[in-house]
Amino acid sequence: MHTLTLELDDDTAASLQVMAERRGRAPEQLIAELVDALIETPDAAFEAAAERVLAKNQELYRRLA
Repeated sequence: MHTLTLELDDDTAASLQVMAERRGRAPEQLIAELVDALIETPDAAFEAAAERVLAKNQELYRRLA
């Protein structure tokens, strides 16, 4: 496991604290969960390109099935 240090301005740190408290989490835990969600979320540009390719080749895929 790696440890990262993150510098936040006072307003951002306060907002993070409030968000974490609302969710019953420590700020560090909330940040870790958000990073995990960000990593697991596919890149929007990739998703759009994949959709275009699938739509363009839909008839070919149907014939091959």
